[in-house]
Amino acid sequence: MSFDELLFRAKAGDMEAKTEIFAMYRPLLIKNALVNGRFDEDLYQELAVELMKCIRYFRDAE
Repeated sequence: MSFDELLFRAKAGDMEAKTEIFAMYRPLLIKNALVNGRFDEDLYQELAVELMKCIRYFRDAE
């Protein structure tokens, strides 16, 4: 399945698609949740929430 289709399904509320996208971006979220070399759980959670918002508010190119 292409990323476009996965994103479309996630935006439509498909939890499996959201989970797959989250798994794809998890390493990036972890990397960006490091503060002074230490993992910040709160920051990780905030980044995860923002990822889900980005999926919800993504506008298709028409």
